[in-house]
Amino acid sequence: MWSGPRNLSTAMMYAFAQRPDTEVWDEPFYAAYLKATGLDHPMGAEILAAGEQDANAVIEACTRAGPQGKPVFYQKHMTQHMIQGVDRSWIKEMTNVFLIRHPARVLASYDKKRGNPTLDDIGFRQQAELIDLVNADGSAPPIVIDSADIRENPDKMLRLLCQRLGIPFEPAMLSWAKGGNPQDGVWAPHWYGAVWNSTGFAGAEGPLPEVSDNLKPVLKQALAIYERIAPLKLNS
Repeated sequence: MWSGPRNLSTAMMYAFAQRPDTEVWDEPFYAAYLKATGLDHPMGAEILAAGEQDANAVIEACTRAGPQGKPVFYQKHMTQHMIQGVDRSWIKEMTNVFLIRHPARVLASYDKKRGNPTLDDIGFRQQAELIDLVNADGSAPPIVIDSADIRENPDKMLRLLCQRLGIPFEPAMLSWAKGGNPQDGVWAPHWYGAVWNSTGFAGAEGPLPEVSDNLKPVLKQALAIYERIAPLKLNS
């Protein structure tokens, strides 16, 4: 599952974690990303200490079966972690889903947690590149799902997604217990407060939020990418 930040990605990981046939892995490239970029992120020292800092080692682990041996190995990946110099060819071996969200919502949410995000921070450019990579031979349309559609009708959209993935839908995916998931990354206390307090997907979102003036250039760039990707999304 390829997503930018602040994009329902943790709730989707929680949904798949409820499946008896599935194990999940939370952002395996985060430590390698921070090591390579030197970016200052909340809880950065803890992330570097807890995670694998060698991107090639992460790739090798991603392409193996999950350690518990379950048939579905759900990997929650952030598109912004796929920086220049990180091999992307392995992605073609995987079943890839791209989770998207309107950039105004992403920016408004991200800015509250880590101020003044850039286009690269929110992963839209990288997500488009990954979609183009998996769609290069044109053999099958990429699987794209919009967080707004999930929140409006989670039952319908998760059924559609499972159908595209060739796995049975599990009603247990629609709810989870409060308090987090054992597979949460060490960064969860900073980023996952809302989903920790939830027991399922939040309802439909309201009007788009206002984006501060300093972020409007980023919004313009991201919106152009979002509008190119959005026609690919599951909707029926």
